[in-house]
Amino acid sequence: MSHIPQIDYDTASDEIRAAHDEEVRVRGRMTNMKRTLLHSPAAHRIYAEWFTLRAELVSIGDRPIWVFSHAISKACNSKIAITFFRRALINNGFDPDALQLSEEEALLDAFGKAIVADSNAIPSEIWVRLKQRYDAKMLVDLVAFAGIMIATAVFNNVVEVDFDPELEAFAEGAAQ
Repeated sequence: MSHIPQIDYDTASDEIRAAHDEEVRVRGRMTNMKRTLLHSPAAHRIYAEWFTLRAELVSIGDRPIWVFSHAISKACNSKIAITFFRRALINNGFDPDALQLSEEEALLDAFGKAIVADSNAIPSEIWVRLKQRYDAKMLVDLVAFAGIMIATAVFNNVVEVDFDPELEAFAEGAAQ
């Protein structure tokens, strides 16, 4: 059970209700993490910058970013984040337990895992390959995106945010 409850929309302040309504308008849904973050509209807004950075990475493509995000989520042992990206992969016809990674996906998978394992010691061979593939702006966006992914995983893990029921069917070990 979550250490911090989700907001109660009916009793929430006008500021919180406005942030809630805007999130639903822009993204079409409200997760348990977002309902918890909305106790602080500023915190919610900061975490929502994930979407801004994701848009900056659009040229990389969805599946490589899902692989990158999934690798970070797995390394952080964040059940909600892991399952969120499992759902993205499954809903787009991929088996997250049997992915054949492209060269780019394997690089992003290794980078995501390395960032979480020790951000002070990213192997030089990973950096060499990243610099061959991406320009400085894309590298900055990837690292910043990874930071928000890690922050999301940490928030979910520390608070023990309640698992979203719509993710249950996509969890590791669930019957597909």
